[in-house]
Amino acid sequence: MTPEKEAENIKGSVRILLSQIIDYAGLFPPSQLSMSEVVLNYATYRNSNYGWMLGRFVVPAARLDEFLDSARDFVSREGKPWQLAVVAGEDINETLRRIADFNKANAPSVFCDVLEVRANTVSKIENTVKSLPEELTAYFEIAMGDAFVDLVTALAMLGQRAKIRTGGVAREDFPATREVIRFVRTCSAANVPFKATAGLHHPIRCFRPLTYAQDAPQGTMHGFLNMLLMTGFARESFRVGVLEEIMEEEFEEVFDFTDTGVNWRGEHFLSNAHLQRLRTKGMHSFGSCSFDEPVADLQELGLL
Repeated sequence: MTPEKEAENIKGSVRILLSQIIDYAGLFPPSQLSMSEVVLNYATYRNSNYGWMLGRFVVPAARLDEFLDSARDFVSREGKPWQLAVVAGEDINETLRRIADFNKANAPSVFCDVLEVRANTVSKIENTVKSLPEELTAYFEIAMGDAFVDLVTALAMLGQRAKIRTGGVAREDFPATREVIRFVRTCSAANVPFKATAGLHHPIRCFRPLTYAQDAPQGTMHGFLNMLLMTGFARESFRVGVLEEIMEEEFEEVFDFTDTGVNWRGEHFLSNAHLQRLRTKGMHSFGSCSFDEPVADLQELGLL
């Protein structure tokens, strides 16, 4: 079967669930590739059969000029704009100035329309929102400590979005299942959409090396299909015990994707309408330093 024919045969539910789902973060660990490599990869992915799964290019604010040096030729040849998600530096005002200057000089062929910023206090959220231009959408990476509910409440009141860190390069970087579920349920109850970042290289929960080094430590990694579907069922008010089972499911055969939705264990069903809602009102995307790994795994599962 040709790649074009394979793309035509992708189930409707898979298309809805995974459209523009992966924000490419190849500059970050564990890949941590050079700017030229990451730009070339992103340009290649955009024009591949699975470009429909690709979201934004993730870049630190301090490296915007370096990005442009590597990407200028690619951007000038393509008709479709490149959209960037910018990771804020410590000085939020300096970050916003860099973004404004970049967009003024380079839009519409390439522009920053998403900001990712860490915020451990309500005042950091409020002060950032006051300075945000209308064309910039922010995702606030918030901690799961004592102030978590207050932070989500502030995001809800200000009409903002959240961000959760779902992994890293060490076992302790991966939040427990209950923490992820608490984050998702709290955001859902407050109508706060979110994105995830780090650790979601594989569709199904698995025990794998955490980096690409030969002697890399191994650990349990959350699956992005697990998390997406858990979010969908959480939005339908399923009890925590069921959500835990979905997050910790390691058998791909119990997920049945069709043209009309997805069934888990033959007992629980999310229609395409449910999947569309979870993508628009729940989990918007996840950042990954690899695009090839998720695609290869999904191909192995027969979903692509």
